[in-house]
Amino acid sequence: MRPDPFALCLALCLAVTTPRAVTAQLSDTKVLTLDATKAALAAAEAEARRNGWAVSIAVVDAHGELLGFARMDGASLLSIEISQRKAATSARGKRPSKEYADRITQGNLATLALDVMPLEGGVPIVVNGIVVGGIGVSGVTSAQDAQCAAAGAAAVKP
Repeated sequence: MRPDPFALCLALCLAVTTPRAVTAQLSDTKVLTLDATKAALAAAEAEARRNGWAVSIAVVDAHGELLGFARMDGASLLSIEISQRKAATSARGKRPSKEYADRITQGNLATLALDVMPLEGGVPIVVNGIVVGGIGVSGVTSAQDAQCAAAGAAAVKP
């Protein structure tokens, strides 16, 4: 018994055009909204204010592109660029910017060849195990910057 050519053609067309074949090539990506960006900025700023620190705060998307920024009164001009680079480093690298500083301290000088800001104070923003952005803070000690950045990252909820 020979298979029906029409049935074979129909089965082949359905196999090629089913949504399953298309969705296997795509992923659903979460992105930071304006509200999430504002929440992260506000939480980091609140942590800085509680401690009497004047800092700059940057929030970036997963690619390291700036979404939101705040420079508190009294924060240095240099802290503007540093906060943005810390945020981009943590988002693109999917790890705190401190890890790059630690690598250099441990003698891994090849880290200097990377386009990263090897200073503590950048933290990835992680939602459900996925890095959706980063937040960087600059203006006080590196550990204090990281404390503010962690507060900001924690404010982003799924």
